[in-house]
Amino acid sequence: MRGHLIIFSAPSGSGKSTIVNWLMKYHPELNLYFSISCTSRPSRGSEKNGVDYFFITPEAFREKIENNEFLEYEEVYENRFYGTLKAQVECQLEAGQNIVFDVDVKGGVNIKNYYGKQALSVFIQPPSIDELRKRLVNRATDTPEAIETRLAKAEYELTFASQFDAVVVNDNLEIAKREVYSLIRNFLNDAD
Repeated sequence: MRGHLIIFSAPSGSGKSTIVNWLMKYHPELNLYFSISCTSRPSRGSEKNGVDYFFITPEAFREKIENNEFLEYEEVYENRFYGTLKAQVECQLEAGQNIVFDVDVKGGVNIKNYYGKQALSVFIQPPSIDELRKRLVNRATDTPEAIETRLAKAEYELTFASQFDAVVVNDNLEIAKREVYSLIRNFLNDAD
């Protein structure tokens, strides 16, 4: 049986990765697998080609862009590309995997538009910008300048929420987890 797509997008600090990792770890019955992205950056540490990412040169990445091989891609820094290959997604879908995408809002909208009803798009929203600021400060991983940059980006990203199938406000992590799980269960049951 062909798999389905579950797309997650959110501003940084909204709890998206925490929710996705919880689903992957505690709900094997959902048959979830991460999308394996392509990148032009070198591998880090124990990362493996074809498992963590497909590592290719910036030139090869540009060639794939010209050949329209990506569902979505972004040049994060000069010559530092990340993207989702159409062929890889099709391979995983044909293997019956339900593919999880953890992507930026533009990528999420593009994947949803491409796959339509085969995909469920979920936007994880912070309760407020002030709460998001507290979370980013409490993380203690960014400089004050970086936090302000993330907040400005978050305000922009929030304008995309209405383009997603569902918006989950992460005011309480346990409630947000249950809400996301329920959305996915219903989507997969209705899709079969």
